[in-house]
Amino acid sequence: MNAVLSRLLCGLLVLLAPLALAQNSNIIGTVIDVKSRQPLPDVVITATSPSLVGERSAVTDAKGEYRIPQLPPGVYTVRYEREHYKRYERGDVKLRLDRTLRIKVEMLADDALIVPIISTPPTIGPGSTTTGVNVDQEFIKRIDKARPPEPSRSFEALAELAPGLENDQYGVSINEQLAAASPPPQHDVAPAMPGMSMTLRLHPAPSHQAPTQPHRDEPMTRSRYSDMYFKGYGVNPTVNTEEERFSTFSVDTDTASYTLTRSYLKRGAMPDARAVRVEEFVNSFDYGYASAKSAPFAVHVQGFPSPVRKGYQVLRIGVKAREVSRAERKPSHLVFVIDVSGSMAMENRLELVKQSLHMLVSELDERDLVSLVVYGSRARQVLPPTSALYTSRLMDAIDGLHTEGSTNAQAGLELGYRIAVEHLRKGGINRVILCSDGVANVGISDADGIWEKVKSLAARGITLSTVGFGMGNYNDVLMERLSHVGEGNYAYVDELKEAHRVFVENLTGTLQVVAKDVKLQVEFDPKEVSLYRLLGYENRALTAEQFRDDRVDAGEVGAGHSVTALYEVKPRENARTLGTLRIRYKSPEGGSSKELATPLPRATLRPSYAQASESTRLAYVASAFAEKLRGSYWTRPLTYDSLLELWSGVGPELKEREDVQELGDLIRRAGGLDRRVDPFEAFAPLRTMDFDRPPSGG
Repeated sequence: MNAVLSRLLCGLLVLLAPLALAQNSNIIGTVIDVKSRQPLPDVVITATSPSLVGERSAVTDAKGEYRIPQLPPGVYTVRYEREHYKRYERGDVKLRLDRTLRIKVEMLADDALIVPIISTPPTIGPGSTTTGVNVDQEFIKRIDKARPPEPSRSFEALAELAPGLENDQYGVSINEQLAAASPPPQHDVAPAMPGMSMTLRLHPAPSHQAPTQPHRDEPMTRSRYSDMYFKGYGVNPTVNTEEERFSTFSVDTDTASYTLTRSYLKRGAMPDARAVRVEEFVNSFDYGYASAKSAPFAVHVQGFPSPVRKGYQVLRIGVKAREVSRAERKPSHLVFVIDVSGSMAMENRLELVKQSLHMLVSELDERDLVSLVVYGSRARQVLPPTSALYTSRLMDAIDGLHTEGSTNAQAGLELGYRIAVEHLRKGGINRVILCSDGVANVGISDADGIWEKVKSLAARGITLSTVGFGMGNYNDVLMERLSHVGEGNYAYVDELKEAHRVFVENLTGTLQVVAKDVKLQVEFDPKEVSLYRLLGYENRALTAEQFRDDRVDAGEVGAGHSVTALYEVKPRENARTLGTLRIRYKSPEGGSSKELATPLPRATLRPSYAQASESTRLAYVASAFAEKLRGSYWTRPLTYDSLLELWSGVGPELKEREDVQELGDLIRRAGGLDRRVDPFEAFAPLRTMDFDRPPSGG
């Protein structure tokens, strides 16, 4: 008995040990050009590890320096990426507790010929998110051996630095940091508002102009995408409920990922796997959920046997926020910050912005004010706060917009926020809306400072939404992150139809928030469910402890908006329940959080895909399509033909909808374009696939 108890205690200590360790180890270093020996700014460094949830990343500053702080100890893969340079990757980087590793890297310019992206198989290596599967490091190494070796690149030895009196917690000289904090460039804009010192230190865009973009249906080559910047977050693993029964995440109602993918496919190219976010595919469709009559949210749950994973059930959880009528919407002040730099002339991007604004202005009324700020080389106010009743004045100002100069997003945001603060509408909607092709080729050297300022102003009631336009020279990561920190929405507009959906159909929900800091948590009962996996929300993941920590920011939900999440769950034999769904949220004005709980009975599961509701089937097809595009290990058995069959079976009523018909067309296009080879087949044949766990190294 004592021996058994001893083993149990030892096992418990092993499980709890990682939680007890403070995440105060760090990776810092410098990146230089191997030939010129000059520092390289704008290099994206990504660290991944089995001991880390998701990824951590940083961008080198003007001195080529970077730091990734507060990492848990473990074995890391560190990846270095920069446009026009060969990617560098280092595995087996061992990071010990309470230590700082300094890594100096020399990167080699990539002079290889540009080849069509649609004929190039995915690059897979240690830490790569192309395959999107979270597996052990040995498994990833075995994938890496299957591809030809890349040219060798120098990599200096790692040196450990311990924090000291003259070093900060990252082992970096405090004096050097102060010296490096050069003042931001000056612009012809009014000084920042009181209480806001917003230093958006952005590296200037390169002098060369991005190549002219092809026609919508013209195939795009790798050179067309050289300035598209995305960040991958991997794919959620299958979790044993006895090890972790809680699945917690922040809600996300963005849709940009789906629209970006549509733009890729309609141009005859496969999307970058890192651009695919499952939750944004799923939440791009209306599932017709009924709203709650009294409670702030209505919950809709249903499931059916997984068409892909044997022994698993697909569980769809839909949460619908209360509706707010157009008459009940609060008065607003909308400050549009519009990118009018030279790149916005391509593909008529600025013209699409202007058409979108025309639609929006037509939907506003006497309660609303509109301000226009533009930025090229400099920022300037085109229109002061103007009542929406003055339609002609607003339309003339919009029609007069034209491209000019280079990109200076810093000046545009500073001026836009200053106007929003000076004309704050207490108790109303105060929103800055950034319309841009993604602040192309711009690296952020003071990202933490930007996020903090945007976050602090969001707390004062001035939120930030971002709307992306155009393909090529586009920064998806920056646009998504700005909207997240700014407690707004992130949308991408590729055509006039999408502009109508964003600015007209969803106007009230986009503008009026009905709940903030919304978190979802599913507690699976280990006696009833053995394994589960959340599809998507990788970059919205929270710990179980963060669910009730009101200091942790989460997503916002607009009036009438719905949030849908899908799980793959493996119920135990004779299970009667699956667990409990909890929703935690604050009112739009803030204050203490409230919590709702809903049981998840097994009775919500239907016996087959065909017997599930049409909306549940549609949600699954959208998620499976996204999983297929990003190369998820768990969709290996799913062919495009079988995915089309599932789409054909969503039901006659939904198949008549234009957006659902378009989804089928995109699946067909992807099936015709996808030339990727299954990277797992060589050592983990599909016929022997284990549906509970990925293969491990042996």
